Amino acid sequence: MIERNEYLDVLKRFKDKDLIKVITGIKWCGKSTLFEIYKEYLLENGVDNSQIISINLEDLKYSFIENYMDLYNYINDNLKSDKKNYLFIDEVQIIKYFEKAVDSIYLNKNVDIYITGSNANLLSSELATLLSGRYIEVKMLPLSFKEYKSAINIEDNEELYKKYISFGSFPYILNFDNEDDASLYISNLYNDLIIKDIMTRKGISDEAMLKSVATFALDNISNLVSSNNIANTMASNGRPINVKTVEKYLEAFTEAFLLYKASRYDIKGKQYLKTIDKYYVSDLGLRYFILGRKIGDRGYILENVIYLELKRRGYDVYVGKMDDLEVDFVAIKDTGKIYVQVCETLKDNNNNTLQRELNSLRKINDNYEKIILTLDKMPTSNEEGIIVKNTLDWLLDK
Repeated sequence: MIERNEYLDVLKRFKDKDLIKVITGIKWCGKSTLFEIYKEYLLENGVDNSQIISINLEDLKYSFIENYMDLYNYINDNLKSDKKNYLFIDEVQIIKYFEKAVDSIYLNKNVDIYITGSNANLLSSELATLLSGRYIEVKMLPLSFKEYKSAINIEDNEELYKKYISFGSFPYILNFDNEDDASLYISNLYNDLIIKDIMTRKGISDEAMLKSVATFALDNISNLVSSNNIANTMASNGRPINVKTVEKYLEAFTEAFLLYKASRYDIKGKQYLKTIDKYYVSDLGLRYFILGRKIGDRGYILENVIYLELKRRGYDVYVGKMDDLEVDFVAIKDTGKIYVQVCETLKDNNNNTLQRELNSLRKINDNYEKIILTLDKMPTSNEEGIIVKNTLDWLLDK
């Protein structure tokens, strides 16, 4: 069991704080396991099992909880009035108006509340309004490359990276030794996500069209796309679809954390740009299952890996525009920015590739970190204040 210390440490730091801890992320990324590990930590540190109330709303054991009043009553009936209570609710978005029950339970000052959800709109609901300033969100992703390496006995980082991008990074994938078994597992996850979560929740009836748009998006990770572009391409392939439907489907994919959207950012004008965006998949194993391994995709896959790692490190990530040049990523958080160029290889006879990647970063007139990440096996170097580094070393914080 991988402890996911990055997330576990957050829960430990906020234990008994008067804040609801909300863990969000795609299904199967390890949210429930995180709860189990944290509950073990509580038991090892003086909390009695009777103080823990744990509800997994996907478990038939709790099928009697059909609405928010059922949820409230069950929790309220099991609270210990003379002790601190630790409440865990998995997949809370299954219950309509769950936020009413959570808000009411929150009024009990002897309850420490932890909830998970697999919907990006979880905190766009009334929960955010009712509990403004009274919750923290922990955004969870599948395994990082560093976490993956800690769990697999493969010394060669390049060999490990090939497995990481082929098998994917859902924690349970570590139980499979061959691609056939892994693909069967991932296919079940994909169909469950598309049919059970997205189609049911969004009221979508055309499964074939939904999967066609998903396939297009997965095939175009790291490319600038628009809803118009997708609709026109599908129409030219004999699958007509209107732009509004494409927008609805893309929104459904991002809400379910299948895809992440990176909007464009004008570095010089310091403003966000509309119309076209890039999309990245939350787990490359899903993409590999749908599309297979495609020659020429390695650079796009690398960019996807780096995008997700920047998200893990707490950045809001955008696609940068600097005059007529593109900067792959502008990553922003409270402590500052980082500019990132991604290039599978910088090797050529005349050093043209390196100079091209440097040019985009040279134009940026500020003192924030600028870095070029590549799969080339090379020591870290400094080119006019711009760091050039091997991606796998960067992923492993070397």
